[in-house]
Amino acid sequence: MTLTELRYIVTLAQEQHFGHAAERCHVSQPTLSVGVKKLEDELGVLIFERSKSAVRLTPVGEGIVAQAQKVLEQAQGIRELAQAGKNQLTAPLKVGAIYTVGPYLFPHLIPQLHRVAPQMPLYIEENFTHVLRDKLRNGELDAIIIALPFNEADVLTLQLYDEPFYVLMPSSHPWTEKKTIDASLLNDKSLLLLGEGHCFRDQVLEACPTLKGSDGAKHTTVESSSLETIRHMVASGLGISILPLSAVDSHHYAPGVIEVRPLSPPVPFRTVAIAWRASFPRPKAIEILADSIRLCSVAKPPAAS
Repeated sequence: MTLTELRYIVTLAQEQHFGHAAERCHVSQPTLSVGVKKLEDELGVLIFERSKSAVRLTPVGEGIVAQAQKVLEQAQGIRELAQAGKNQLTAPLKVGAIYTVGPYLFPHLIPQLHRVAPQMPLYIEENFTHVLRDKLRNGELDAIIIALPFNEADVLTLQLYDEPFYVLMPSSHPWTEKKTIDASLLNDKSLLLLGEGHCFRDQVLEACPTLKGSDGAKHTTVESSSLETIRHMVASGLGISILPLSAVDSHHYAPGVIEVRPLSPPVPFRTVAIAWRASFPRPKAIEILADSIRLCSVAKPPAAS
């Protein structure tokens, strides 16, 4: 039994597909298949039930994979402890962020970290919350930047900042005559939202009671992981949308193409936080990262047009 074989079965349990699991493990599918079979033969039990259409854990396999996950976490902890014993700020830090935070935070965060921790480069990933959660748990990421609420066993969270929402619209939209936009006006089929799976979509629906539980036909879903795609469609005149404050001024459009307006009080907002494993042995790195994010995320509301 090797750590490599344990990583194979944990990844296969997550992916439920030999090809996808092999790709994540950076090996060929036959190599992964042989490794899984070798472990099953050694243990004398079937960990997976295989069919042409699916790969499923057997009842005994569920317990084995759960224990394998713990072993991998502990092994990663050994590596991190050894590195942390040298200097907590000299090793790369693997940081993930949700799609609606990363593009607007990292251009400011990275220069700041260069100043305060020049020997701690970042490995960066942007993804959905549930993917970042899994990668944090299995040690592929050291810390993730997400929006609350976020609850996970043996994971610590620290609130970083609150970020208000703004309305984005074409400059020709009649609402540009308003100083603020009442959330009740957003029950409109021309509202552009990110697709299912994006926590920011859920936060917008939660913050705007007129949208929550409304018929899906009353707003347009955009199957994209990017707020920038939505911004381009707003600029083209397709509709309006909601952006977090950090994304409001992050564009290259000339004046007179798009406009932003604050929502009327009480202004909806999201709370951005950092999460990391309680066992992560580099608390100083997390502290420096959190302080730098807070410093970089202090933003002023956009100037009124």
